[in-house]
Amino acid sequence: MRKQRKYKYNAPLHIKQKMVHVHLSPELRGKYGLRNIQIRKNDTVRVLRGKFKKKEGKIEHVDLKREKVQITGLDNIKKDGTRVLASFVPSNLMILTLDLSDKKRKMKLKTHEDQKVEPKATKTGVEAKK
Repeated sequence: MRKQRKYKYNAPLHIKQKMVHVHLSPELRGKYGLRNIQIRKNDTVRVLRGKFKKKEGKIEHVDLKREKVQITGLDNIKKDGTRVLASFVPSNLMILTLDLSDKKRKMKLKTHEDQKVEPKATKTGVEAKK
């Protein structure tokens, strides 16, 4: 096993939390000034890759140890007919709406929203050298 993969598999949970960050939709990215954020239960996401591409649903379970996410309504049918929730890699998802019931998460987003810096607009689009 190579060193990068070994590091990923053997990483402690507080490091693995950073590995389950998911891209925000363009609207949320513009609103909060963040590119990605940690996924959590009850966020609404869109699948970007695989056989469930373009499907949307709410997060039902986040498995930090395996770095997998399960989405309500997106399930695989086994040979015996039972349904099992499909597991997704967080990098193949995009958050559409955030669950803001957590006060800490809400405060973090609020501080980023307040600190967001708008790009300067000039006539030529490039700052003139002085």
